[in-house]
Amino acid sequence: MKTLDETFETFLVEEVKPGIVVVTLNRPDRYNAMTNTMFLELERLAWGLETEDACRVVILTGAGKAFCSGYDLADADDLPNLGALGMLDQQERAARALSAIRSLRVPVIAAVNGPAAGGGLALALAADIRLAGATAKFNAAFVRIGLSAGDLGTSWLLTRLIGPAKTSEICFTGRIVEAEEAAQLGIANSVSADDVVADAIALAEKIVSNSPGGVQLSKRALQANLEVGSYAAALELENRGQALLTRSPDMAEALNAFKEKRAPVFQGR
Repeated sequence: MKTLDETFETFLVEEVKPGIVVVTLNRPDRYNAMTNTMFLELERLAWGLETEDACRVVILTGAGKAFCSGYDLADADDLPNLGALGMLDQQERAARALSAIRSLRVPVIAAVNGPAAGGGLALALAADIRLAGATAKFNAAFVRIGLSAGDLGTSWLLTRLIGPAKTSEICFTGRIVEAEEAAQLGIANSVSADDVVADAIALAEKIVSNSPGGVQLSKRALQANLEVGSYAAALELENRGQALLTRSPDMAEALNAFKEKRAPVFQGR
């Protein structure tokens, strides 16, 4: 993959298995806190991965003891002095980065290996699936620094995951949600007993074993139908996706493999 040849200042990118790319936020001395450079690089990374046909699943994790501690407050001194347009520009830059990650055509798994606070929580929520390590902690920390929990998609995504009442409590108090509670609430899919990245890779391998087109259009349908206003609109989108996939050679291959009692060999066409 050409993207693997690029150099990034704030994270590492590695293809650990065919089609499985691990992106490791790499500012462990700052608990992988976000900077403007990270936002720009995440957007560039997402654009690059979109052009890589070989990329099938992306795993996000953090170096060291944290997943992501949110915006680096060492870079925040100037924020109160920015004009309204300057602050809006900064906010939109961060939002574009997380939106680009969420909008990747392939599944994104967040392997949350430690605290995910503020913008780090928003980044985890932008993934399709979240696996929590034993030391994972989730925290909508915005209200603790004088900001709104309505930041970088958190109010929209968290409400759809766990409902408005629980989201309100977590966001209004800014309290920490430990890994086990996160799994019980539905913020995390599961809690890993040992190595959360290894568990994420194992899950990614199961995804990669399926047809690329089927997985990608499943993701598109799931995300789009969070936003449509009716059951009828959801059915329309699903019908078009299924009709399109029946024209793919991968479906014919899957049917032949079933008849021949063998594993299908998908080409992603």
